[in-house]
Amino acid sequence: MVYKLYMLFKSEIFMYIKEEYLKIRKLEENKMNNNVDILTKEHMTMANLEEYDHPALYDVENEGYDSDFAFIEKWASLMGGTVIDLACGTGRTTIPLAERGYPMIGIDFHEGMLERARHKSAQEHSDIRWELQNCEELNLDVKSALIFMVGNGFQHFLTNEAQDKLLHSVCKHLKESGIFIFNTRFPNKEELLAPAEEEYWKTYKDEQGKEIDVYTKSDYDALTQVQEYEISRRLKQEDGTVQSVHQSRLKLRYTYPMEMERTLAKHGLKVIELYGDWEENPPADSKPELIYVCQKEKECIQ
Repeated sequence: MVYKLYMLFKSEIFMYIKEEYLKIRKLEENKMNNNVDILTKEHMTMANLEEYDHPALYDVENEGYDSDFAFIEKWASLMGGTVIDLACGTGRTTIPLAERGYPMIGIDFHEGMLERARHKSAQEHSDIRWELQNCEELNLDVKSALIFMVGNGFQHFLTNEAQDKLLHSVCKHLKESGIFIFNTRFPNKEELLAPAEEEYWKTYKDEQGKEIDVYTKSDYDALTQVQEYEISRRLKQEDGTVQSVHQSRLKLRYTYPMEMERTLAKHGLKVIELYGDWEENPPADSKPELIYVCQKEKECIQ
């Protein structure tokens, strides 16, 4: 009898210790997960936006680029109604579409870029609706037949979770059978196996007419499929000597076509067209990017 009571007491003590241990373990895991969430959120947002901290210079550097415009306008004409431009930046595509008469909503997470977009459109296109929002957590009072994200904006969503949140937001704000268009750089071996040494990219002139040489170097992490770029902009004086240097970093996620198709399907989006450039040529190793045209097939899972 005494032995039975001892064994029962021993068993209860063991169960108590086990429960307390599991509670402590759970608290530690939650604390660790919370820290990871904080780091991930920081990494995904402000920590990866320094490349866009000079909106005026960004516009000068990208002046004249409009390779995607005709393609996007074709679909805007086909779909009709309000068009949503995700990660719109300074309004490079939003404003010209508004000039053609399309009702536009431009959304970006970078306040400085969006403020410049507002300033550029204030006089002639004050009807453009500019929204400072995280594309992963869109909260609009309208749905659209066409949502697009150009400028390789999709690559700024570095994790599976971030991509899922973005596509969930897109699905929620697309009308039935609506279209989502976006592009990414093509993850071919030339792109991913770029040399670690610094390479010259291009030269352009700032608003004061001074030349800026741009150099880049990159490092690809095959486990995360993220490539980190170091960008160096060297402002030159008239005699060619370097007056100042501005350094920035940028991380971009590469997603392979079959991986992308499955991810899109999970969120009710079917790839109906896939191109290797904005001229609608087929994808190929020699092409620099992938252009996805997706159609909403079903409502997104809540």
